Amino acid sequence: MSHPSGITANAFLSTAHERLSEYVARAHWDAAKIHALTPDASTREYFRIPWKKRRTAVAAVYPEPFDPDIHPFLDVTRLFAAARLPVPEILDVDAPNGIIVQEDLGDRQLRRVIESSNEETREVYLERAISLIADIQAATPLAFERDSIASRLAFDEAKLSWELEYFLEHYFKSYCGETLKHAEQAELRAELNDLASELAARPRVLCHRDFHTSNLILDGDDRLRIIDHQDARMGPASYDLVSLLLDRQTGVPSLAEIRERRLYFLEERRQRGLDALDPDDFGREFRLMTVQRCLKAVGTFSYQSGVCGRGEVYAHFINPVLKIVLQALEWLARFPVLREIIRARVAGK
Repeated sequence: MSHPSGITANAFLSTAHERLSEYVARAHWDAAKIHALTPDASTREYFRIPWKKRRTAVAAVYPEPFDPDIHPFLDVTRLFAAARLPVPEILDVDAPNGIIVQEDLGDRQLRRVIESSNEETREVYLERAISLIADIQAATPLAFERDSIASRLAFDEAKLSWELEYFLEHYFKSYCGETLKHAEQAELRAELNDLASELAARPRVLCHRDFHTSNLILDGDDRLRIIDHQDARMGPASYDLVSLLLDRQTGVPSLAEIRERRLYFLEERRQRGLDALDPDDFGREFRLMTVQRCLKAVGTFSYQSGVCGRGEVYAHFINPVLKIVLQALEWLARFPVLREIIRARVAGK
């Protein structure tokens, strides 16, 4: 088997760092200055590398070669850039070696900035992030016009159900080390299937798909920038807002605060000429989406903790996020089996 540019399958078995070192050396830069960045929950590896004129860049190194014309990150970056969304500039692509070099935005994750800010500053940044969600949704027609990969993927029933099955597999088995009784598991699956079906029927817009505060960076000009957008797809209007407000929380936010954020988002959509959404109907969708998205997140945290050994990074999010799910379930007054299972597991935690 051969790869582009004559790269052989055996040659590609070298580590990400080795391939990147060769890339940097070919440009006559100092490979000793390659710095590994904190890994995310994916197979990609990220490094800060020397770049032209004593600058630095960030290299994402993938586990295999790719076709740059159909690579999701490159495709969605082109879409977002055409929509004037603030994504990092692509500086170079070495597809045979699985390398994408992009603009170095720095290390000021919005999550860290918010954690160290006062209430007024936190409010300003959150509103800016919510406005970006409306900007992304305004790019929905452009995604279809360009036939972007994002326009051909969706949070359909199959995808939503798969994510909920991922939660079942990894929260109970990988993290808790337990197996539900057959009857209880069947009832729970029936409720989760209903949840997926209902959300899949909602009108769809362009979604980032992982729009939490760790995927938003404040650059040197204090401009909010979007990263990790390669999984963009069509989904409910509430999807990214749920992710922003409720992903990776360590406490349960107040219902009044969440309602205020929803109303702000609806006004941002209105200002961009997007379809008007009824606040009550959107609030109901938001809570359904909270249950699905947060359970999906718990599945990821459980897998990273129970399978990948990254519990020190992810485990402390699991119970707070389950409490957020329980709050939404109690407001909805639906899905009694799921409600009781979660209540029993977060009681006193």
